[in-house]
Amino acid sequence: MLNRRNKLLLYKLLSLFSVVRGYNILMITLAQYLASIYILAPDRPLRSVVFDVNLFLIVTASALVIAGGYIINNFYDAEKDLINKPTKSMLDRLVSQKFKLTTYFVLNFVSVVAASYISFKAVLFFSAYIFGIWLYSHKLKRLPFIGNLVSATLAISPFFVVFVYYQNFQLVIFVHAIFLFLLILAREVIKDLENLAGDLAQNYRTIPILYGTKKAKMLIALLILLTYIPAFLLVKKFIVGHMYIYFYACIVLFAVCLFVLYKAKEKKHFVWLHNILKFIIVVGVFSILLINVDLFLNRII
Repeated sequence: MLNRRNKLLLYKLLSLFSVVRGYNILMITLAQYLASIYILAPDRPLRSVVFDVNLFLIVTASALVIAGGYIINNFYDAEKDLINKPTKSMLDRLVSQKFKLTTYFVLNFVSVVAASYISFKAVLFFSAYIFGIWLYSHKLKRLPFIGNLVSATLAISPFFVVFVYYQNFQLVIFVHAIFLFLLILAREVIKDLENLAGDLAQNYRTIPILYGTKKAKMLIALLILLTYIPAFLLVKKFIVGHMYIYFYACIVLFAVCLFVLYKAKEKKHFVWLHNILKFIIVVGVFSILLINVDLFLNRII
């Protein structure tokens, strides 16, 4: 049995894991490696990709910066989260704001050190990434359109840096990126509808607050409809192996999203939409394996 001190330590670790959203970071790390193996460097031996020190440092620096980003975002959103996410907020508050800020600076410092082993350009990129996340958390997230666009851009930045590292400029890479960007952008606007009460209390100028729920829903519908374009292109114009199953499933789920969106009136409906899009993104990470199942098995052997 754990004593009181050990229980408190365990709760604080769980709290910190909640603040940095460790599960999201694990998914992003996995996505970066799978994208490298199957999309960005499909002709390289598996071992040369998995054990590439530079790639490991890029992924590590990305994870540290993202963790720091979640911390600074949590720091600025502390009061808003008490309204929008009371249960999670109580767990997050087990770790003091001072400790969160200390951890934030340590994570960012270590990420830049890791980047310095790659190149000076990597240092510049991750320094700009850190600044971009801070600026978004401090100012830009309160602005309509700009906040949503910046958030979606920051979300796909870890994949951009890997893309640049491998110097793979095939059109299919950009179509994959557009598909992901539109999904994340739609999800960001849905989050604005979810967090409407807290945003109003904190004087945020989000799309639903400035233009109303109806127009926000119309924008979400437009973004989902636009996502059909890269989904169809990836199935019809490019070689994606058995991943076509995923994109066809997405086409069906997008129709479900549009129906739920049309009927949505309460916060729980927007939570459902948020979770459906999150499910699509998470499944998409594992679906990368479907691009070439035989290649995966052969490269392991």
